Amino acid sequence: MSGIKRSFTLKTRPPDTDPAPGTAGSPSGETLLTVRGLTVRFGGVTALEDVSLQVRSGEICALIGPNGAGKTTAFNSVSRLVQPVAGAIAFDGADLLRARAGDLAALGIARTFQNLALWPGLTVIENVMVGAHSLGRTGFLGAPFGWGVRSEHRELTERAYAALAVLAIQDVAFQPCQGLPFGTLRRVELARALVTRPRLLMLDEPAAGLTQGDVRDLGTLLRALRDELGLSLLLVEHHMQLVMDIADYVVVLDSGRNLLSGRPDEIRDDPRLVEAYLGSPR
Repeated sequence: MSGIKRSFTLKTRPPDTDPAPGTAGSPSGETLLTVRGLTVRFGGVTALEDVSLQVRSGEICALIGPNGAGKTTAFNSVSRLVQPVAGAIAFDGADLLRARAGDLAALGIARTFQNLALWPGLTVIENVMVGAHSLGRTGFLGAPFGWGVRSEHRELTERAYAALAVLAIQDVAFQPCQGLPFGTLRRVELARALVTRPRLLMLDEPAAGLTQGDVRDLGTLLRALRDELGLSLLLVEHHMQLVMDIADYVVVLDSGRNLLSGRPDEIRDDPRLVEAYLGSPR
């Protein structure tokens, strides 16, 4: 796997002040995402009850828990696919509960999905460019006359190719997605998220369906994205070895509630974590 190509135009939106050299990826940054007291109900079923978490700038935060713990519901609440009945979600001081899912790219948030949402008949680069559609500047008045369309298309194409180059899959840029290896398709979806130049990258089960070797490469890649592009990451993941290898901070949910949280070395052998996944001994 090639290293991150910093010369390309994928630098994330800069904060007010750039971090000092060597501090990218430090989990000691200011809080970027805050979820407080989140409660979600579907009919008479409470999926989340008073759930809280935070992601600091430059941090990889993992959200884990057994099946049915509420991880996906919490994730979808942050990405504005689910509306909570109580609680607060703030991103860099902005109230996300006032935002729509389509607003997140402009705010600096991008996400991937557990199930690949790619168009098989489109080329790889076309699929990646779809991720940048919300960043287009050509208005409905100018589009019929072609005002700015060609220059904007060229810019988005270059940005999409840059995202593919960062992930070392630019060699398949003009091939259809159909028929490509699953691990490559995972990277295509990741490139589609990166093309918006997010500050917070949300990953839903990024290791699902990958081989053990691909999972190791993914861990190396995610750390490199954090360190060299200045990203913060929030991931939902079942692959515990990946979580323990790359996460700076882990939040554990069980039955829709916070169970425990801390650094991987702090929670790895906690009896509550073992019980949540394996049940209490008889």
